[in-house]
Amino acid sequence: MKLLFDFFPLLLFFAAFKLAGIYVATAVAIVASFLQVGGYWWKRRRFETMHLITLGVIVVFGGLTLALHNDTFIKWKPTILYWTFAALILGSQFIGGKTALERVLGSQMPLPAAVWSRFNFNWGIFFLAMGALNVYIAFYFGLHHDAAWRQEMWVNFKVFGSLVLTFLFAIAHAPFLSKYLDTETGKDTP
Repeated sequence: MKLLFDFFPLLLFFAAFKLAGIYVATAVAIVASFLQVGGYWWKRRRFETMHLITLGVIVVFGGLTLALHNDTFIKWKPTILYWTFAALILGSQFIGGKTALERVLGSQMPLPAAVWSRFNFNWGIFFLAMGALNVYIAFYFGLHHDAAWRQEMWVNFKVFGSLVLTFLFAIAHAPFLSKYLDTETGKDTP
């Protein structure tokens, strides 16, 4: 259920795009992000950092998209988010006693510090690459096609391509992480 809640604004963005275009979809994504943050606070009486960062970026870049009637700004939004996450994740390699991912997932996956460092680094690099890939798809992919086709391709990548790549990247870590986890007890293996 949390996964659906986390992707709620993205799913509404996609549906609105298909029904009414990029500008309505952007407005819907902004409203949905406010609802997401408000709903999370109402249910748990706290905010989730990822939701707040996403809300801030969608309000700024989505707001510019609507105010200037230019989809360039909304196309930058995923890259800004990816690169923000990359900076936070990679920065945690050097600041603090634990990496960002260890702070978030440490209670669910007890791993040695060196493994957390590598896992954290891998995700940081992945987010850097995803930001660059978004720039490519949004602004350089299929330049011989018309603007409507390119916009459609970018939305499809944003909604489906990025989710699939993220899922595959996470699954690719399973063999690397499994050797450090005892699946029966959830404890580190010796």
